[in-house]
Amino acid sequence: MTKTGRRMSAAARQEERAAWMLMAPWFLGVVAVTLGPLLASLYLSFTDYNLLSAPEWVGLENYAEMLRDTRLHKALAVTATYTFASVPLMLVVALALAMLLNRGIKGLAFYRSVFYLPSLLGGSVAVGVLWRQVFGIEGLVNQFLGLFGIEGPGWIANPDTALVSLILLHVWTFGASMVIFLAGLRQIPEHLYEAAALDGASKRDQFRHVTIPMLTPIIFFNLVLGVINSFQTFTQAFVVSGGSGGPSDSTLLYSLYLYSEAFGRLHMGYASAMAWLLVVIVGALTAINFYFSKRWVFYSDGN
Repeated sequence: MTKTGRRMSAAARQEERAAWMLMAPWFLGVVAVTLGPLLASLYLSFTDYNLLSAPEWVGLENYAEMLRDTRLHKALAVTATYTFASVPLMLVVALALAMLLNRGIKGLAFYRSVFYLPSLLGGSVAVGVLWRQVFGIEGLVNQFLGLFGIEGPGWIANPDTALVSLILLHVWTFGASMVIFLAGLRQIPEHLYEAAALDGASKRDQFRHVTIPMLTPIIFFNLVLGVINSFQTFTQAFVVSGGSGGPSDSTLLYSLYLYSEAFGRLHMGYASAMAWLLVVIVGALTAINFYFSKRWVFYSDGN
């Protein structure tokens, strides 16, 4: 090897060492913050552990207990209802407002910021407390209904309507999806609309045959994220229900029940098993979405 070749090899090795040093904090974070706790929770899911004594190995008992736990089944049903009601509604609202903002109205940046704000605040404790006031017996919603002579129920205190208030709160956090939809609308080539108009397509036909097909990758992306986020919803349900999931477990979302078992009853082993069940459920739903996406998601460069 020539002297020049040795210098190049030494320089390449130095760059490689520098790259590993720069990536070391990331690898350390993955191991310490993600991989380590992940493996620890997997081990604890096979134990009886209450934070006060050493974990005791019980094998599959925690997973067998989940089959007998009727409150867990209730939490799964409530979470499924919450997800399959709130996610489609949020996507519809986000797309509608994105199309409105896409018309080139004045002050677009201002409106985009205002509509995005709920996504930043929707998961906060303050908004959860505010939501309890808005949907209380004497809240703003019932005051508005009273203007028309309608006596509204105690939305939060009624098992038939408590979950509806949480669904509306989730729909209200449409900002992130709206911004993504708006970016997708800006990428649709204008000549596609011009060609459709020349063929006699109405605005409705253009929306159906041009806008929606071109947006299907964006719709799919927002759908997958929406389903994952909805199964992880915790703060809103905790604040609105006072941490109980009431009334009558009508707002007992899965993450809230998991928290109750872990930090309320100190059933850490059982809660770890519940966490892994959640991983399986979310993974299965994501896989199903990807499988069926082949039938309705269209990828095109617009040419």
